[in-house]
Amino acid sequence: MNGYTLVKFLHVSGAIGYFAVMGTLLFGLAALRRARRVEHVRALADLVGRLTPFFVTSILLLLAAGLYMTFTAWSVQTGWIVIALVTLLLIVPIATATVQPRLRVIAQLAHEAPDGPLPAELFARTHDPVLVATPQTATALLLGIVFLMTNKPALSVALLVMALALVLGLASVVLVGRPPRAVERGETADPAVMSEPAR
Repeated sequence: MNGYTLVKFLHVSGAIGYFAVMGTLLFGLAALRRARRVEHVRALADLVGRLTPFFVTSILLLLAAGLYMTFTAWSVQTGWIVIALVTLLLIVPIATATVQPRLRVIAQLAHEAPDGPLPAELFARTHDPVLVATPQTATALLLGIVFLMTNKPALSVALLVMALALVLGLASVVLVGRPPRAVERGETADPAVMSEPAR
């Protein structure tokens, strides 16, 4: 075993960790959308909030090992490497800036509210479309990056792959991200409110 193979192992481990974190995040966010009681949202928000250290560790491994291999065995002028690095450097800050503040607000509201049916504001927060769009699109883009890593295509193919990954990510949002009918009608999760007869 030489240094390159060890770094490659760390690089792949970072990618696996990233997928594990994103899978857990997507599961947690899907559960949040289905939750109808404050105590359930509180527990799920705390679970999702604990993913941050694992996310940071995975990203650092992925980037550090990838940059090491780029400078020692490849070149920053290699087309697919440039596309992969630029995509990854865009995913991380955008995902962090759009998802983390929303999750913090959900956790704060859940801890402030008493146990029971979700208040209207907390219900709306858990159904924020950004919490579906960002993680799913980021996951699709990372799959595109893994394709580039394993196939090392030409620049034109790399661009096409990432464009396709973006389209697939956004399409998945349309397929699974539709809010329930209660949200579309502007109703709250409080059963007393939802069962009130129309006038």
